Order: sequence, then structure tokens, then C-alpha cells
Amino acid sequence: MKNLFFEKYGEKFVSKWLILAMDMLIVCLSYLFAFALRMTFHIENINFEITPLLYFLGIRFIVHLYFQTYTGIIRHTSIEDVIIIFKTVATGTILIKFIEMGIIRQFIPSNNFRILSQILIIDFFIVLYFLIASRFTVKFLYEKLFKTDSNLIDVFIYGAGNSGRITKRVMLNNNSKKYEIKGFIDDNPSICNKTLEGVYVYTLDSLLSKKILKKENEVIIAIENISVDRKNEIAETFLNKGIVVKTIPSINSFINGEFNIDQIHSIKIEDLLQRPTINLNINKIQKELTNKVILVTGAAGSIGSEIVRQLVRFAPEKIILIDQAESALFDFDYELNANFKDYLNQTQLEIIVANVTDEIRMRKIFNQHNPDYVFHAAAYKHVPLMENNPYEAIKVNILGTKNIADLSVEFEVNKFVMVSTDKAVNPTNVMGATKRMAEMYTQSMNSLGATRFIITRFGNVLGSSGSVIPLFTKQIKAGGPVTVTHPEITRYFMTISEASQLVLEAGAMGQGSEVFVFDMGQPVKVVDLAKKMIQLSGFEEGKDIKISFTGLRPGEKLYEELLNDNENTIPTHHPKIMRAKVPALLYSEMDIALAEIQTLLENDITSAIIKRIKYYVPEYLSNNSVYEKLDLRK
Repeated sequence: MKNLFFEKYGEKFVSKWLILAMDMLIVCLSYLFAFALRMTFHIENINFEITPLLYFLGIRFIVHLYFQTYTGIIRHTSIEDVIIIFKTVATGTILIKFIEMGIIRQFIPSNNFRILSQILIIDFFIVLYFLIASRFTVKFLYEKLFKTDSNLIDVFIYGAGNSGRITKRVMLNNNSKKYEIKGFIDDNPSICNKTLEGVYVYTLDSLLSKKILKKENEVIIAIENISVDRKNEIAETFLNKGIVVKTIPSINSFINGEFNIDQIHSIKIEDLLQRPTINLNINKIQKELTNKVILVTGAAGSIGSEIVRQLVRFAPEKIILIDQAESALFDFDYELNANFKDYLNQTQLEIIVANVTDEIRMRKIFNQHNPDYVFHAAAYKHVPLMENNPYEAIKVNILGTKNIADLSVEFEVNKFVMVSTDKAVNPTNVMGATKRMAEMYTQSMNSLGATRFIITRFGNVLGSSGSVIPLFTKQIKAGGPVTVTHPEITRYFMTISEASQLVLEAGAMGQGSEVFVFDMGQPVKVVDLAKKMIQLSGFEEGKDIKISFTGLRPGEKLYEELLNDNENTIPTHHPKIMRAKVPALLYSEMDIALAEIQTLLENDITSAIIKRIKYYVPEYLSNNSVYEKLDLRK
């Protein structure tokens, strides 16, 4: 019966005019009660006149209309509504007093209008109390009537600060799911063991010792500026007890500046690996990019697309998006027009399906658009695939880069920023070696003309297509096993957003010929990553989902490096960007090298090409690959 009543009336709202009428009834009764109280309820002494009451009601009515106290949803009454009611009652009382003092006496005959100050003071407190109490009474009754125990989700909010209190209000005001806030958890001893907005604040130790937590509870981490280590520690505590842990986004991620219930999400591996917000030199980047024409290759890829998302915020005149992946480019175009409308009012997008190795097509694009900046992110990046398809890796990663770099010089592009990889350092595979060759060629071109060539080098990005996280997610959903190539394999990880922001920063600070290396944080064992993802998905590793070791793939190495044995770094003004001391080769040498590789590629002599690359990149020693026999140092 209760459920049927809820289905019929639970989502309906009371008319705002009915609320206004009820408020006016409260105003009228409050005045009469205040009048009677002032006369100490001696009826024989009361000389009541209707005119003061009508004026009194009229002023209150006008003030209520002005502050719109009747437009709020009663069941969601909050402290903000209380403040508005206070302002309304106080303003009305002051206006009535002004009238009584004769400020607008010319409009009101004084002999027919007199309200004692004592009555006004008494009425102020009575009407304020009943207007607030009526709303919270309705809210209380609604929650008791419509929030059934079977639908309730018991929640603890970790963090009793501003974010925690906002989270509490958003959850209580949500209609799709019914939450009961069982308590706050906080590390600040000054507010623990007290109540905040009617909710008890626990310390973590007291909560665990009292055994209040149950497996069906949820814990939401709602702390501003929390360190990743602390977030990991908190999550680990509750996950080990089988409790669902959720988190909220940073304040900067609130939709339209407001926090939405849908933004609360189960904690993901990205949340536990993320690092503090990057502080960019916005003014420098703005000066570099505003009103400029920018060309981005690989624009539909993980890094390329995020670079574009960052670029549109700096109001360039035009962004040319180039990619050979038709469907991915189409989807990205739709996303940009849907989510970046305000920015695209001042920035033109050119969506071009093209291959960076096509010299004729690329020349037409450069000639038509004459870009000021080029961000070159187009590349093949999957190690095992490129080990088995070296032709494509060489054609795109080396010769495709050469094509775009040569055109940049010819058309006097201001800056060319190449996105490279840590796999180019002491490469053990074709993919890494081709990226190192591309680095060497672009660095050598810095002396040819006005174009400044800048190289950015970083490790794996979380969530990019083909990375371990999407793969592990699919395997966990399928019930396992989760496949890891080796128990000791270790990688650096960085979020896509962080990597792309640092590319922009490095591009802005670069003066030419630099190889910038990003601070990738601490390396992570991939098997530990897999275990944590299984745990975050609510499963137990080894019992629910197993981890299977498949062996190193062709060209794969256990540890990635950001510098080779002969490189050191120089700090820059940005704490997360270092400049690698990489000597640049002469352009004449690199031009001959790439011409030789291009000739061998045209004749499809794979072994000869690999051998030649090993000559120019002597630190390239193949690992677990058919090309080990070509190593020059073996």
C-alpha cells in the first residue's frame, strides 16, 4: 500500500501557490498569537483592529513574493532555504516598523494603523520559527513515509569538510536512490565525536573498533586536496573489509560548477594512481596559442584527442585534426561539438581524414592552412604488433614523422612538437627503435630554418586504447583470468590529461632541439595493478578471479626507462618537466640515414632495414625477438 502511494504521489511536488497560501496563513496566525501574547491573553483588554493586520499581511505578502520563499521544494529544504526565510522575515519586520514610524505615512492614515514594537519583536521570532519548522516537518514526514528500509543505502562519508557536507546534501536530495548518511569519518580530532548537520563524526579507529560498518555499507571519499597515498590507504582499509568505496571528482570537474549525484563513482585504479593537479603556465601557453593555426596529427588517438581538448581552451584561430582512423575521427568530431560549444564559437575545426605518410596530401593541407604550430602525435605504438609488422612501424613512425617535419620547415611552422615514448630509450623492439630514429631526425632539423623542433618523452598513459587498464577491465568483466606477461614487469603510468597538459607546457617553453622528459612518478608493478583492479571490482584475487602469467611478448622488456645510459637531465621551471641532455646529430647524417631506410623499405628488405636502424641506434638490442641475431654488439 505504501509503495503504491509512493509510486502515485512520491515524485509529485506541491504547488508553489499553495505553499505561499500556507505561509500567509502562518503569518496571519503568528501575528494574532503575538498580539494575544503581548496582551497576556487577557481578552477583555484586547482592542483588536483589522486594518493593522491587513497592512501587516500585505507587507509580508509583497516581501515573500520578492524573495520567492514559496518556490523551493519543501522535501529538499536546506540551510540555504533557512537563510532565505530569515532574510524574508527580517526584511518584512523592518519595513513594517518603518511604516509605523511614519516614513511612508502619507500613504497610510496613522490613526487607523499602529503596531506596537513589542508585537513586532514577538511576531518576528514566532513567524520565523513556524515557517522554518513547517518546512522541516514536511521534509521529515516525507522521508519517513517514502524512504523504506529496503531501498535505503547506508553511507559513511569520509571527510567532514566542505566537500563532505556538499556530498551529504546532494545524496539526501537525490530521488533516484535513497541514501541514509550513517556518519562522517574525519582525521581532524577537533571535530570528531561531535555532530555536524545532525550527523555524527567518527574517527576511523573508533568506527572500526565499534564494528558499526557492514559489508552492505558504502564509503564515499569526499576530501579536497587529498594525497594519492592517503586515498590509497583509506581505500585499502575498506576494500579489505569487502566494503564498496566511492569517490567524488575534484571541484574543477563539477559539471557547470555544480556537483551532480552521477559524478559519484566507485573508486577506479585511475583514482589511486593520479597525482596532484598540474600547475600550467597559462599565460605563456595562451600567448603562444591564442589566434594561431594549429595542426594535430593522430588527432583521434588517446593523446592527440586530449591535446585537442586542451588546445580549444586557449582560443586558437583554427585546429586542423588529421587522422587516418575515419570512425574514431567522426566520433571525436561529434564529441567536440557536443561538449565544447562555447569554445568552438571562437575556434574553427578542420576534420581531415589523411595519412601522414602521404607526402602529396600533406603538402596540400600545409599549403591550404599554413599552420603556426604542429603537434605530431600520429604513430604506431603497440610493441608486439609492430614487432611482427616492422614495415608499417618504419613507414609511419620514421618516414611519416620525416614527412611532417620536412613540411613544417618548408612552410615555416613556428614550432613542431613531437610526442615520443619511453620505449625509445634503450629500445628492445622495433616500435621503440623507430620512435628513437624519429627523435633523432627531428632534433637534427633544428638548424635548418625558423622552425623550432621540440620532443616530449613519457611512459604509459592510463586508459589509452590498447593499454593494460582497458584490457584488465574486459578480462575482469569476463570472469578472468587477468593476463600479465611477467610477475616482475614494471611500468610508469600517467593520466592522459596530465600527459597532454605537459606536452602543451613543454611546447610553450621549448626553444628548439630539446628532448623533454616528464616526471612519471614511481614505477608500478603490473601484477600489483591487476590485483588492485580485481579488488576494486569487488572480487578476491586467486579465489574469484585468477591472474595468469603468459610470458614476455616479442620485443617487450621488464623495465621501462626515461633516459639511456648516456643521458642526464637538467631541471626546468616546471617541476614535472626535465630537459634530457641528448646530443643532436647533424642533419646531413640523418638525412642520409633516412634516405637509405626509405630505399630499403621500398625494396621491402626488412632484415636489412632493422640492421641499419641498429647501426644508427647502437643501444637498440632486441629482446625476445627474431631480430636478436642482428644485434651489432652480440
